[in-house]
Amino acid sequence: MAEYAMKMNNIVKSFDGVCVLKDISLEVGLGEIHTLLGENGAGKSTLMNILGGVLPMDSGELYLFGEKVKIQNPSESQDLGIAFIHQELNVVNDLKVYENMFLGYELANKLGKLDKKTMCQKTQEVFERMNVEIDPNAMVRDLAASYKQIIEIAKALLRNAKIIIMDEPTTSLTTPEIENVFRIMRTLVRENVSIIFISHKLGEVVDFCDCYTVLRNGEKVCEGKITDKSGYKVTTTELAKQMVGRDVLGVNVYKEHEISDVILEVDNVRVGNYAKNISFSLRRGEILGFTGLLGDGKEELVRSLFGDMKIDEGTVKLHGKVVKISSPKKAHKLRIGFLPANRKENAIIKDLSIEENMTISTLRDCCRGITVIHKKEKEIALKYKQILKIKTGDLKNKITSLSGGNQQKVIFARWMNTLPEVIILCNPTQGVDVGAKNEIYNEIYELAKKGVAIIITSGEAQEIIKLSDRVKVMYHGEIKGELSHNELSEETIMILATGAKL
Repeated sequence: MAEYAMKMNNIVKSFDGVCVLKDISLEVGLGEIHTLLGENGAGKSTLMNILGGVLPMDSGELYLFGEKVKIQNPSESQDLGIAFIHQELNVVNDLKVYENMFLGYELANKLGKLDKKTMCQKTQEVFERMNVEIDPNAMVRDLAASYKQIIEIAKALLRNAKIIIMDEPTTSLTTPEIENVFRIMRTLVRENVSIIFISHKLGEVVDFCDCYTVLRNGEKVCEGKITDKSGYKVTTTELAKQMVGRDVLGVNVYKEHEISDVILEVDNVRVGNYAKNISFSLRRGEILGFTGLLGDGKEELVRSLFGDMKIDEGTVKLHGKVVKISSPKKAHKLRIGFLPANRKENAIIKDLSIEENMTISTLRDCCRGITVIHKKEKEIALKYKQILKIKTGDLKNKITSLSGGNQQKVIFARWMNTLPEVIILCNPTQGVDVGAKNEIYNEIYELAKKGVAIIITSGEAQEIIKLSDRVKVMYHGEIKGELSHNELSEETIMILATGAKL
């Protein structure tokens, strides 16, 4: 039997004459957790899409368990024991949980009818194995994003995959859920399942993985063991430097900046059963963070400030005047911008180009009468492509041609272009690599310097610490405490987020 689970030799792939994978070789051992690292657009997803049968390679060889194979479509990849858990969720919101689990693999009874009972039972068994509580009969649309991600992972376990590709699987999970997923993965590794792990959370990588390979601009720049034979363990700083080509983790993000008069006041606001008794003020140029654990109500709160959810009680004032933000259209008119947490479902318009996605919120500025002036659209898109270093060959390409991190930059550019007075950023660097994070952080500070009032929600304590002037920590739908920038630490945030007192 081969000593490896998967081997790729000299893989080459080009799009429209641009070479995105340049002679890449990768080997993953049996029962090994191998992390594939690189900036957004480095070629990671393209390489894995070849393994998953989503894309054909231009040249190269692929071996599985010692045998040379050709994978022409995702179905062939799955039949060979490969499961691909994508960064962008592939669940169907209008189906039940068990229907998603068995989509394309439905079980039938002797009469040829769908065997709902057995499918629910097997679904429940997988969830029990994962130590999570999800009703197999629940509609997926009613679940939080973290549970949708767990369903994706559960599908791989259900099909007894031999190789699991995990592309940013922990982005929307809480710390306990992440630890539970890692526990499950380690159990699988002991059963000789191999895992290819793609993540921009380098702390996870060094704690969880066995080996690493780093890609940069479509080329392999280094590979090795996380802990070598001498016992030396590679550091997150070293990995980040290999990914980007320079030191990025050592950069001091927080910058002193001017904060002036109050622009937004929220008084005793209640949003359904999600958030209650919420009061705070926001000043021009201020970066106000909201954090806590999953389900703490912060996302519903900020959605209500953009008119995406109803405010049941309380008042909101803008420039000292009470306003009723009844819809996103009204929020837009009030010069409030909003970057949602779920990019795929609530932000990108997948049938439009990169350029069109970037200018959709200011389309009137690109029109003469009812005619769209494409030259103006192109000027705006080129401007933000340069500012945010968006990696794309052609702005006319569909937004789905971009990596997840570059899609995030496009949506950020969309709201920068509206010139908002208040902007709400939910998980602003979700799925973004360490180098690109700093680029987005710099632009957030540029907005603050221009007097834009900024609200940031994030479950990543380090992101909140790096960016915020003040932080509101939420617990069970209420603000548990406030921390100034100088008081911020992961410990103080976690104490408040779990309901305790400092």
